[in-house]
Amino acid sequence: QSVSGYYINSYKAILKEKESTFFLQYERLFDKIMSDTTATRRVAQIAGHFDARDEVTSGRILNNVTSSPTGFKVALLGAAGGIGQPLALLLKKSPLIDVLNLYDIVNTPGVACDLSHIDTPCKASVLAHKAFPKLLVELQRFAVMLALVQGFAGAGQLGAALEGCHLVIIPAGVPRKPGMTRDDLFNTNAGIVRTLAEGVAKYCPRAVVNVISNPVNSTVPIVAEVMKARGVYDPAKLMGVTTLDVLRARTFVAEAIGVPPGSVDLPVIGGHAGITILPLLSQATPSFSFTDDEVAKLTKRIQNGGTEVVDAKAGAGSATLSMAQAALRFGESCLRGLKGDTNVLECAYVQSTVTSVPYFASKILLGRSGVEATYPLGPLSASEREGLNKLLPELKANIEKGIAFAHK
Repeated sequence: QSVSGYYINSYKAILKEKESTFFLQYERLFDKIMSDTTATRRVAQIAGHFDARDEVTSGRILNNVTSSPTGFKVALLGAAGGIGQPLALLLKKSPLIDVLNLYDIVNTPGVACDLSHIDTPCKASVLAHKAFPKLLVELQRFAVMLALVQGFAGAGQLGAALEGCHLVIIPAGVPRKPGMTRDDLFNTNAGIVRTLAEGVAKYCPRAVVNVISNPVNSTVPIVAEVMKARGVYDPAKLMGVTTLDVLRARTFVAEAIGVPPGSVDLPVIGGHAGITILPLLSQATPSFSFTDDEVAKLTKRIQNGGTEVVDAKAGAGSATLSMAQAALRFGESCLRGLKGDTNVLECAYVQSTVTSVPYFASKILLGRSGVEATYPLGPLSASEREGLNKLLPELKANIEKGIAFAHK
């Protein structure tokens, strides 16, 4: 697990060229590190990520290197919030992630430090980022081996958090409170999402983007319009995360028919707020014959699942834990697709031609390029056709509101 002389010489050359005083300050440190086996291993760990896979395959690393990064670099924007913190914990445990960058306006160094005490492969280096920013930037250019969790706080560090990421997950924004609808969140969260989208467009325009910030029906179009304005929009890379609607549908249906939740599957289509959420109970597996009353009650509960949690928490928060689990599931599915796994199917809110509105949640196929296919809705029951007709005008208005905001 050591680093070849090639890398150390490269570090020195860069530092000499860019800032001789900086090099002089750390030259002695490099020499000391390279004379110590334990410290050399640590340099390999710190140096271990960015754009180094070509170097790994070219044989420039010493023969005693036994492994190399196999995962991805992920940025979590809003990492110190109610969804962000539990999601950061879940992402840190993911075997698909080599580098996890945590970004928020405040408190992310503390979150990264907390996570660094957990014995999973994604190791924390927020202290290195804060104390030796120039050194870390140069080390990152010649990554070789390991995974890091890094904390970035404040608008000035957004670019550093995003640069080189394969996946960006955005739960940033204010949470719902009792009596609020997702639309009530629009004015605050729309501005936050627009700012973050501008960062993505500038620093990692080819990344897959998972939007969680509500109202998703409007924030996804905002991100799309920002990316279009920068000339970097790829509809296959932008997805609104509606997975929590699917998890609720599976759980509530399983309770109703008396089977384990993991054995139930059904698509949830439309959008991610109120009546725009439409579970297709007629397509549930295992197949079950629901009465009209059961369909109405289950549909209403799935549509109002977020409100159920907000009311139960009595002003102390929204659906943060279940949303974190849903975001992990969808994020890992995106990474599995990027990795080349086959038959990775999810429901998500994406640019679509499935209905008359330009963005719609339906079943999609994820692959190396992001969304590789969107599937037809399939046969709908009479109540589902009625629900679809009702949701389309509201969803259309939500989309238009997001587009209009993006062009202000």
